[in-house]
Amino acid sequence: MKKSKNAAVEKTAPPSKKQRRRMVENAAVESDDDEEEPMPAALQRKIAAQARLQQDEMDLAGVPTSGLAMRASSSAAADSDDEGAIDKEGAADEDDLDDDIVGAGEFFEDVEELELGDEDRRVLDVLVDGGAPTRTLADVIMAKINERAAAVDGGVDGGAAEGELVPDLPPKVLEVYTSVGKVLSSYRSGKLPKAFKIVPRLANWEEVLYATDPDGWTPAATSEATRLFASNLNNKMAQRFYNLVLLPAVQRDIKQHGKLNFHLYLALKRALYKPSAFFKGLLLPLCETRCTVREALIIGSVLQKVSVPMLHSAVAILKLAEMSYSPANTLFLRTLLRKKYALPYRVIDALVEYFSGFADCTDIPSVLWQQTLLAFAQHYKAEITAEQKESIKLVLRAQPHAQITPEIRRELFSARTRGEAAVPMSAGRDTAADLMGD
Repeated sequence: MKKSKNAAVEKTAPPSKKQRRRMVENAAVESDDDEEEPMPAALQRKIAAQARLQQDEMDLAGVPTSGLAMRASSSAAADSDDEGAIDKEGAADEDDLDDDIVGAGEFFEDVEELELGDEDRRVLDVLVDGGAPTRTLADVIMAKINERAAAVDGGVDGGAAEGELVPDLPPKVLEVYTSVGKVLSSYRSGKLPKAFKIVPRLANWEEVLYATDPDGWTPAATSEATRLFASNLNNKMAQRFYNLVLLPAVQRDIKQHGKLNFHLYLALKRALYKPSAFFKGLLLPLCETRCTVREALIIGSVLQKVSVPMLHSAVAILKLAEMSYSPANTLFLRTLLRKKYALPYRVIDALVEYFSGFADCTDIPSVLWQQTLLAFAQHYKAEITAEQKESIKLVLRAQPHAQITPEIRRELFSARTRGEAAVPMSAGRDTAADLMGD
């Protein structure tokens, strides 16, 4: 009976710790063997792409040193293409990432409505019909190609045929950045191609950028490119990018839709990270050529929301005051004056001269001009001399407005002039007390 009891105990005894560990390991091995699946298609494509890149590097092993950077660019572009292929399979996830932007609306429309009179319409038509055409990136590249051809051929134009523009780049580089342009033409979100990120560091970045066809970029790609170039280029180069790429894209979108895409609006805000390049490359060229009131309203809203250093704003105000009158220029001037910067006396004098020039004007200025003069009087009334106030008084007599002119008079002639010492309130009370005592 004892032996049988011991045998029953041995049969029902639980396995030891070592036995349990072996049982778990054996079960894991069996489950791995049973659940083994073929390699995912995306991973197969990526491995095949890496193999092709290695083969290309072996084929190009005899290329001179100047071609090493080009091979690196092609490898980066191929990696970006592979990442794009993988991202396409997760399109549903990308849509979820874009919910915030989609919720904000495809276009930016936060602008005020502006009523224009007959005279403003006439001036606007003159501005739209006249003016020099905007210089594009293609014009710059064509000029460089012609200059190089003239230098090589001794003055004989040996460039591309009329209507045909091909950047002077190696075939491999041209192929890589043409494929990058195709990626940017359908870009919505995510990482930019690696080959595109090195463009700001290239000496001939304009020609390389033209190979990507900036006119075909999506608004999201233009916004990301603006952030990239504003961060990596100096003021002079960023100014050229704003003038040749960003400004035509903004004008084209506003003209086509009557409003600005939300991504392009973000691009304008990012462009103000370099205010000097923004004013010289975008705002002032826009005012000097053909600027519609709609464009001025949208770009002016960017200036209104983003903080700009005082010196850059002062220079922009000075340049705008030296230009001829137009509704768009006056709108930019009003926006900058309402930011209440402490302007130098030179800028104040230029503004007084600008407003005084309307004393002999036979045409009645618009309400927008009257509002600009009111903003100037409200914020800079203490920085104007007595002679300048008299000249503005002549303007108010020649160009009156029933509601706005009394406000301008009240602001101007109820404040002290430049160079006049302010009398403290306590000093005034003491003087009155002395007089009453006498």
